[in-house]
Amino acid sequence: MAPVVARTRAELEEARPRIEGTLALVPTMGALHEGHLSLIRQARRSADAVAVSIFVNPLQFAPGEDFDRYPRTFETDLQACAAEGVDLVFAPGRDVMYPDEPQVTIKSGPMGEIVEGAARPGHFDGMLTVVLKLLNLLRPDVAIFGEKDAQQLAMIRRMVADLNVPVRVAGGPTVREPDGLALSSRNRYLSAAERETAAALSRALRAGEDAAADGPDAVLGAAGAVLDKAASAEPPLALDYLVLVDPLTFTALGGDRTGPAVLAVAGRVGATHLIDNVSLHLGKEH
Repeated sequence: MAPVVARTRAELEEARPRIEGTLALVPTMGALHEGHLSLIRQARRSADAVAVSIFVNPLQFAPGEDFDRYPRTFETDLQACAAEGVDLVFAPGRDVMYPDEPQVTIKSGPMGEIVEGAARPGHFDGMLTVVLKLLNLLRPDVAIFGEKDAQQLAMIRRMVADLNVPVRVAGGPTVREPDGLALSSRNRYLSAAERETAAALSRALRAGEDAAADGPDAVLGAAGAVLDKAASAEPPLALDYLVLVDPLTFTALGGDRTGPAVLAVAGRVGATHLIDNVSLHLGKEH
């Protein structure tokens, strides 16, 4: 059965009260792939009804980034939602989400200025602003985001806690290609040769994970060795960052730190910016 499609505030306000029971929301920018579909399936297990939002948010793209060429495949996305039993698709245009130039937005704070935030200034301000708007518009009981965007997920959880937003935030596991590359809508930009280079990101994370028992320096050393080789590949990987961080604050870890951590990496292959991460446990006592 095809989902109800709401493109305007009025259509959403008509459709939302018809949903009975609990609602799980999966916010997306479209170009749906198996990673998104896994989140939709998780949403189905988490609530009585499922909503998917499809909106390419201009506030989280800096000048010169890929907003204009970001893949937009609405009809295919709608078919995928129908196949997964989605109840409601909210697909607003820019004029619906931002009828006027926003004057009041979310400020991500210090956490939004490190790691991916340092590589993409203002990105998390725009992301948090649109997520809060979507949560207010759809009023879900649970919202599900991919763990591939680990810093995004941590920041959304922080925003919900700090602003007392009445929603439960859940993460969904990263889905990978057979070569280990994390699924992303941007993967379609990659040529065959670029894709081969990009697979070094996940190999680096696995190497770091294997070294976790020996501490932070060993983790970063093992992962860095893989990325050094990729920097000499053809085409090369241009590393943006490789960091070992606290899962809650994304501040850097080092020394003799033990316990939970996130190893995060980002780089560019050709013109494509790719991110990945893995959760691990530092120290031998785990």
